[in-house]
Order: sequence, then C-alpha cells, then structure tokens
Amino acid sequence: MEIWINPACSKCRSALTLLDAEGAEYTVRRYLEDVPTEDEIRDVLARLGLEPWDITRTQESAAKELDMKTWDRDAASRDRWVRALAAHPGLIQRPIITADDGSAVVARTEEAVRDALER
Repeated sequence: MEIWINPACSKCRSALTLLDAEGAEYTVRRYLEDVPTEDEIRDVLARLGLEPWDITRTQESAAKELDMKTWDRDAASRDRWVRALAAHPGLIQRPIITADDGSAVVARTEEAVRDALER
C-alpha cells in the first residue's frame, strides 16, 4: 500500500500513526515533492471511484486564484481539473491510500484508514 501525504497535515500524521500502530507495510509518497503525473492522478481517481473535483481542495489559495469553484464539473472538463491537480499538487485532498487490492481511499478519518487496512 502507498499513502500520499503532506507531512505538515495533521490528518496525514494521524493516518501514519494508525498504520504504524497496526503494523501495516506501506510506502510514503510526499506528493508535494514527488508530484503525481496526470496519468497517476487519473489512475488514483479510477481507484477511488471519484472525479477530480471530488478530491480538490477548493479552499486553497491556488484554487481561488484559478477560480476553480466556477469550473464545470462534467466529462468535458475532467482533463482541465486533472491538469490543475498535477500543476498544483497542494490542491489534492490528503491523505490518499492506495490499497493492495487495487482500490484507494481518501483517508481523512480513522474509519477510512481502517477500511484501507482491511483491503
């Protein structure tokens, strides 16, 4: 399993603490430094079963500067959102755990982390 984190994020640190307490084997991806490609973002979205706007932190300053709240949320606009996430990785909701079974979860709660551990 892999977990995308921002070390400054309390939710990320909590998820790591829980993974460690459960003895989980995982790799850490500091996605602000090791920025995911557009294809990697598309893959994670498919694994999550979500759209890019579902994992976008629209309250961040970059999102406000891009005026993302006004962007269409439809199939035709999907690539625009993915490009923005790749260009501004801080907009990606965190942490994201990609589980060994090919699925993924946005692990902002203890329940979501435990869900990933059960996969």
